[in-house]
Amino acid sequence: MVKRSRIVAFLLVVVLFGSLMGYTTKDILGNIKLGLDLQGGFEVLYEVSPAKKGQKIDKEAMLATAQALDNRVNVLGVSEPNIQIEGENRIRVQLAGVEDQNKAREILSTEANLTFRDANDVLKMDGTDLAEGGAKQTFDENGKPSVSLKLTSAEKFRKVTEEIVAMAPNNQLAIWLDFEEGKDSFKTEVGKEGSKLISAPNVSQVFNQDTVSIVGNFTIEEATTLSSLLNAGALPVKLDEVYSTSVGAKFGEQAMDKTVMAGILGVLAVFLFMIFYYRFPGFIATITLTVFIFITVLIFDWLNVVLTLPGIAALILGVGMAVDANIITYERIREEIKIGRSIKSAYHAGNESSLATITDANLTTLLAGVVLFYFGTSSVKGFATSLIIGILVSFITNVYLSRWLLKLWVDSGIFNKRPGWFGVNKRDIKDISEGYDTLDLPTRFDRFDFVKSRKKYFVISGVLFGIGLILLLVFRLNLGIDFTSGTRVEILAKEALTTEQVKSDFEKFDLQSDDIVISGEAKNIGVARFKGVFSKAEIAELKSYFNKEYGAEPNISSVSPTIGKELAKNALIALIISSIGIILYVTIRFEMAMAVSAVIALLYATFFIIPIFSITRMEVDLTFIAALLTIVGYSINDTIVTFDRMRENMQKKRKLKTEEDIANVVNSSLRQTLGRSVNTVLMVTITVIALLIFGSESIRGFSIALLVGLVAGVYSSIFIAAQLWVEWKNRELKRKGVIVTYKEKKVSSDEPQV
Repeated sequence: MVKRSRIVAFLLVVVLFGSLMGYTTKDILGNIKLGLDLQGGFEVLYEVSPAKKGQKIDKEAMLATAQALDNRVNVLGVSEPNIQIEGENRIRVQLAGVEDQNKAREILSTEANLTFRDANDVLKMDGTDLAEGGAKQTFDENGKPSVSLKLTSAEKFRKVTEEIVAMAPNNQLAIWLDFEEGKDSFKTEVGKEGSKLISAPNVSQVFNQDTVSIVGNFTIEEATTLSSLLNAGALPVKLDEVYSTSVGAKFGEQAMDKTVMAGILGVLAVFLFMIFYYRFPGFIATITLTVFIFITVLIFDWLNVVLTLPGIAALILGVGMAVDANIITYERIREEIKIGRSIKSAYHAGNESSLATITDANLTTLLAGVVLFYFGTSSVKGFATSLIIGILVSFITNVYLSRWLLKLWVDSGIFNKRPGWFGVNKRDIKDISEGYDTLDLPTRFDRFDFVKSRKKYFVISGVLFGIGLILLLVFRLNLGIDFTSGTRVEILAKEALTTEQVKSDFEKFDLQSDDIVISGEAKNIGVARFKGVFSKAEIAELKSYFNKEYGAEPNISSVSPTIGKELAKNALIALIISSIGIILYVTIRFEMAMAVSAVIALLYATFFIIPIFSITRMEVDLTFIAALLTIVGYSINDTIVTFDRMRENMQKKRKLKTEEDIANVVNSSLRQTLGRSVNTVLMVTITVIALLIFGSESIRGFSIALLVGLVAGVYSSIFIAAQLWVEWKNRELKRKGVIVTYKEKKVSSDEPQV
């Protein structure tokens, strides 16, 4: 009997979720904060040092500096700046969406203290005599740009003008702008080191007022910048740029459009595969994956997550990873159906047996995400944030929500005696009275003996490793400025560029580079790398020139040698910590032999990304490290699925008495899980290929690294991890004579229903 109330409940839930998403999605997307790589802007890391002798850089000084920088950002009108104190003496400032990047950089770190002096250079007034926010750009009586100042005391200004008048004929009141050495913001007469003469009017009468108008040879832009600098106030410390990156608005807009389109195509491909291969459960998966995307973006909004380009990539990858839970569960249900269980009984048994595997697989990827977040910076941290949120949300939607929605249909009874809706052919179903177990089911891979040729696999794997190592030693890695220091300039043009053209552009600024690469589908992107770290003035000149020449501001990143070394060290530490964490987790959940075998296999898979980048000369940057750690966390999923099935086979056998017993456990487990392993990796691969073909040029290397790692991960799981475990157990068998496996698994109370 069909219980229609279950189907009605399902339809009501779907309509409710659909209406909620349709009504709120536009507003949620509108609230999401975009990173500077998606809307343009810049990021700078300052190293804080004392401004005067004896000054201490303590917590109070850092907080005061952060507040001073925040005040300066407010002058720019940036609505949502990100200012963070890092460590003991560094402050990171991220300004996304700022229109005039050159002005913003100038206002952030340029000291601008106005001083009023007499003809004998005696200080009469300084910046402390200005009212807060009292400077503004105005025009004088001749219509020329000027700066109006509001003073804190009209009485003090009256006394100063009295003293100046009394000094006639030397009755000049010189107005100086004291600035940080090396800055050249204003076209005025240069005086003593570190100062510029703004104006030197003759004072012939006493002024009893609290406003002063400074008239100099200003342009409107210079007068506006001066007033902004004065309103920002003085910085309590000295700031040195050790890392900076800027993204032109057109670069950001193009990157976002292309990556979002790649995501849509990748997700649609996943949806079609799930429906085609898993039938009705696949349709349920598309619903829960849609809810997964919605809830993930909603959490981004709630947590004020800044969405970066790698963050979008992580969200797209999250769809491929999230569907793993569905695949593992649906494969288990299909196995239960094939041994003769009813649809309802198969549903419950499949859910119960798959939960532990799904949990183990997700936790290892989560571990890599946490390590990435802790050691990552800027966009890499954004990728890690998206990855962590995606893993947690997928566990809710693609485990619990998916199972509940499918349960409504299963409990309705509509699928009774209709295994085809689950992708199971009736001729493949065994008679339950024959006592078949899911471990006894034949597979399409039964003719393969994976263990017999393990020595050959080890030789092949060793040869491949040796070739990769030689290639790496010969060609080495094309390290980006993130690890070597220097400056990277990326140009976007409307038409195709040539190496000679780009080289000629830089020669106009006496900049020489032998490392110029032309890329992009239309060959309209030029990338040049330089050994030195550019100054703010050089960056400002380049931005202005290329914006005028090609209609788009370039992306410019500068990394000091100190930061480059730190990033390389942190990347290595992150890789080591991830590996140790996975060994500990798999040891606790399984055993030491499996843990060590799994980590050796995943490190092998991760290694193969490196020589591929060495041969192709693709640039190795921070997103490359993010790809490595993602593979470390994800490539072990297939190994865990296999090991989980090996554990079940050993529970059935209870004791391993011969090498043949060990080989049978591994062969059976690989045959039984190979199909689902291929499908889970295929789903992630589909999203990666979409990113690679249709995504932004900025994450091309990231996508290639993931693709190579996924393929190598499947290979290492089958031909290295499982085979190493065989060798380990064979040696253990020789020592002990017999291997006692896990205790007998408790039988579920859910009896088969005919």
